[in-house]
Amino acid sequence: MILIADSGSTKTDWCLIGNSGKCLYFKSEGYNPYFSTKSDMIKSIRECISVHIDPMEISKLHFYGAGCEADKIDMMTEVLNSVFVNCKQLQAEVDLLAAARGLLGRKSGFAAILGTGTNTCIYDGDNITLNIDSLGFILGDEGSGGAIGKRILGDYLRNKMPQIVSAKFNELYNLSAAEIIHQVYTEPMPNRFCAQFAKFLNQPEVDAGYSYQVVKASFRQFFENLVSCYPGYTEYSFNCVGSIAYHFRSILLEVLDEFNMIPGLIIPSLIEELVDYHQTN
Repeated sequence: MILIADSGSTKTDWCLIGNSGKCLYFKSEGYNPYFSTKSDMIKSIRECISVHIDPMEISKLHFYGAGCEADKIDMMTEVLNSVFVNCKQLQAEVDLLAAARGLLGRKSGFAAILGTGTNTCIYDGDNITLNIDSLGFILGDEGSGGAIGKRILGDYLRNKMPQIVSAKFNELYNLSAAEIIHQVYTEPMPNRFCAQFAKFLNQPEVDAGYSYQVVKASFRQFFENLVSCYPGYTEYSFNCVGSIAYHFRSILLEVLDEFNMIPGLIIPSLIEELVDYHQTN
């Protein structure tokens, strides 16, 4: 049996392809080796997998994950080998390659991720040929849920929100300044903690002007600091996967127009496209 996974920092989409070709889709929490320990990831994957499938039956695994780069690939491979002990063909690769394969297939072009985190690349139909580092949650990730969440938290703590928006935030979350600082600077997965607040902007009580301004500013930073740094970027269509891109796509399309880039495929997730890619290839 073949198992395919597309994992971000918040959630993982899985698909089991049975021997008959039938697909079983399910989800788990996200796994990022930069923010999670090896033991925590092994425990979580085992608990999730056992509900849906027998990990002993997996013979081939394609795992695409946020943070699966450089030495972290070895760490993620060790995690997966600890769970799928009978798997003979196991590959752990960066989630950006999944985005490129799912969005573009065998075509060359530009691919991006706008979810909890951010990533971008130029893809030649087989491999990523150019990637400008997003610099992660602390130094970069402009346009992401994490970046938008940081802006919301900062506005709340500095009393820069409209009063009605601030009151709604306090009603929903009831977080003190000390609790927020503790979560961001002390607890694991601060990117996931901050990203959860992006959905606050969809609350009906949140002033539409405030929501629009926060998201548009973040998307503009994403284009200024990442997308526009690719040589000849306006020659490509903008193809993107991620909940932030999809749910705020009307604002994203405005920023695309400002930067003279044509929209391509913009989808919330790509596990089905990724399955199609591997079944075709």
